[in-house]
Amino acid sequence: MGMADEVNHPYIPRDLKLPGFVPGFLSQSTILAVYGISSVLVVFFMWILSGLFHKKSKVNRVLMCWWIFTGLTHIILEGYFVFSPEFYKKTTPHYLAEVWKEYSKGDSRYAGRDSGVIAVEGITAVLEGPACLLTVYAIATKKPYNYILQVAICLGQLYGTAVYFITSILEGDNFAASPFYYFAYYIMANIWWVIIPTIIVIHCWKKICASVKFQQQRKAKTG
Repeated sequence: MGMADEVNHPYIPRDLKLPGFVPGFLSQSTILAVYGISSVLVVFFMWILSGLFHKKSKVNRVLMCWWIFTGLTHIILEGYFVFSPEFYKKTTPHYLAEVWKEYSKGDSRYAGRDSGVIAVEGITAVLEGPACLLTVYAIATKKPYNYILQVAICLGQLYGTAVYFITSILEGDNFAASPFYYFAYYIMANIWWVIIPTIIVIHCWKKICASVKFQQQRKAKTG
């Protein structure tokens, strides 16, 4: 009974033990469609809402859209993973469980509850998620700390993503069910949290430097 049940899953490595595993109920297309449509609606809503704020630049409106999207992703999706250790045992359709059953085809460390992954996702969901939503408020209300906050979150995202990839490499980088899942889920689903935070750090760095330079010039003139 043991071995046959233990490998009754689609993940790599094949000897990964997932007692009580229940195959997914939803198709890949359904899972991706729900996520895609939900994300578009959130971004669309934020874009419309951000336009109601007086003299809000397009750059800041785009940033607000990004932060609401990534914040809700951290809190809802990653938060569910962290606090639902037996998501792969769900015997009835549950969308969030289906997401992680599907994503684990690209990285089985999620189904296997790898401690490094749990730590990274826990910090992301509990700290960075709410901070992203705070950033939306900070940009909308022109709080002076909004640039520092954005840099802090981006550095956290970049660090977390680096740890995620590096630990996989150190452990053999053999957690995807096929090359398709490796590139579609493991690489493409995560690379945006390298590219976009890097762009935001550069943007905020320039803003902070310009502000400091302006203050220094102002002091020099009045000094």
